[in-house]
Amino acid sequence: MKAVQLKYTKWLEPDEMHEASKEWLSELNFVKDEHLFFEDLVTKFTSQLIALDVFSDTKEIIDAINRSQKQNNALIEAVMIHENELQIMVDGIDQLDEEKAYVRKHTDLIMAINEFLKEYKGLKSQLFDIIKKIKKEDKDRHLLDRKKIS
Repeated sequence: MKAVQLKYTKWLEPDEMHEASKEWLSELNFVKDEHLFFEDLVTKFTSQLIALDVFSDTKEIIDAINRSQKQNNALIEAVMIHENELQIMVDGIDQLDEEKAYVRKHTDLIMAINEFLKEYKGLKSQLFDIIKKIKKEDKDRHLLDRKKIS
């Protein structure tokens, strides 16, 4: 006898999916702005990054930022398409297969966005750790220079 594993899926209402999509777009657009900030930050501290001999780490971070930007843009586009396809859920026509596919796509987006944001927060922490290290060493260097002058 085969064991059948049932999967419980909550049926989401169209207005709930619409609100979720709006929240995703808001958060992903904020991440997009933060990516620009990160690029400026890396540009501002390039000379210190090279001086600290963390250039290989920096290059990895820059590559990670670029990959994150591409993934973010792809997610924004996917959410916008998903939002435009919401019509299938509210048109009053019973299209059970298409509606199920839409809900499956919504569930896939939930997982993809959650995974992206988790990775993004890790990237953000790494970048800020590097910048904190630069600022700390810069502060220490200034304190040493003051002591030498005194």
